[in-house]
Parts: sequence; structure tokens; C-alpha cells
Amino acid sequence: MTSEEKIRSAFENKNWQEIKVTDSWQIFKIMAEFVDGFEKLAKIGPCVSIFGSARTAETNKYYEIAVECGRLLTERGYGVITGGGPGIMEAGNKGAHTNGGKSVGLNIELPFEQFHNKYIDHNKLLEFDYFFIRKVMFMKYSQGFIVLPGGMGTMDELFEAITLIQTGKVARFPIVLVGKEYWGGLLEWIKSTMLHQEHNIHAEDLNLFRLVDTAEEAAEHIFRFYEKYVLKPNF
Repeated sequence: MTSEEKIRSAFENKNWQEIKVTDSWQIFKIMAEFVDGFEKLAKIGPCVSIFGSARTAETNKYYEIAVECGRLLTERGYGVITGGGPGIMEAGNKGAHTNGGKSVGLNIELPFEQFHNKYIDHNKLLEFDYFFIRKVMFMKYSQGFIVLPGGMGTMDELFEAITLIQTGKVARFPIVLVGKEYWGGLLEWIKSTMLHQEHNIHAEDLNLFRLVDTAEEAAEHIFRFYEKYVLKPNF
């Protein structure tokens, strides 16, 4: 369906049989994605998710940083989870795969942009139709997030993670933003407008994430976080 057809369809009157059939099949499809994700990801052990743009080229400095993040994490026994696509996601999987670590991809097919990359372990690739199910998998099976420059999808994943921690819906885990030049303006707006001007957040909320510039700093923050809380991943 085109975008216009989808809009028109939302305003059409539907009989009970149409609603029942359509919604019932959708529920079963949603359940199937949850079951498949839970069964496969429950076995992978401690992992860190690496987020970022699908459009980042191999020549971009953030691609190289993501590769290094994947390498450093797997050196310490963590696996790497990405959205499974190209760009930053490919780079994170590449760093894990070439270092012999676990490389997981939670892919979602998108026209003209996303397709799974070749650095995902063959038994750790999951395909999703629903973004919200995919995000549940990230939140449930990641021990930390490393977020490199990205677009709307990256913002969505980042703020979902911060919101769940802020509201106490999930346990605290480390979130690292990589790239002071990229994230600096956003964080300044959060401080000046959201916090000081409108008082829409608490000052402590700014401690829910760390801003760094290098892969070494990002990985080290993950490692120190669990040392601080006397938690050791169950490798």
C-alpha cells in the first residue's frame, strides 16, 4: 500500500469480521517474533549493543571507532549486538567477528537502506518486521549501549533506553555516546532548555549516560561500570 492508501484505509469503516481476522493474525505474528527472539537471544550471554547510522561509509572515522569498539568488547568476553545492517552496525559486527567474538544482528528490512551485513554469526541473525519487538530485544539482552552518530532510528533507540532507566522500568546499565562534536549540541540543548529553562528533567538524569570521543573510552566505561557495582558478567 502507498502512504496515501494507508491513510485512507485508517478512516474506512470495517466490519467486525474484518477487524477480528486482521488483528488476530497480527497478534500471532507478533507472538512468533517475540518467541523466536527470546529463544535465540537467551543463549548468547552478556552483550553490548552498538548503535549508529546505516549510512556511515567505511571511510568515516566513526566506522573505524565502531570496529574498534567491537574488538575491545570481545577481548573482554562481551558479545556485540547491532541492528544487523550496514554502516555503523556493520562496523560493530565486523570488530566482533574478526576478533573471534559473538556477533549478533537484529535486522529489520527497510527499502533502499537496510540489509543484513556479512559479519553476523550465521546462528545469531534475527529478522524482524516490527520495530517495537526489535527494541525489546535490545533492551532485554544488552548489558550496555554504545551509541555512535546516527539518525532518527538511533535517536529512538537512545532515548528509549534512557527513558526506561529514568522511569525504573529496567535496571541501570551503562550508556555511552561517542563523538563530542556530534552529540555536543544536543546535550547542550538538553541542559539549557529541558533542564534549566523548562525543568522537564532532573539534573541526575544527565548522569544516565557518558559522552566520550574514542573507542577505548567507551569500552572502558562499560568495564568500569560493572566493576563499580561489583557485578561480573556470567561468561
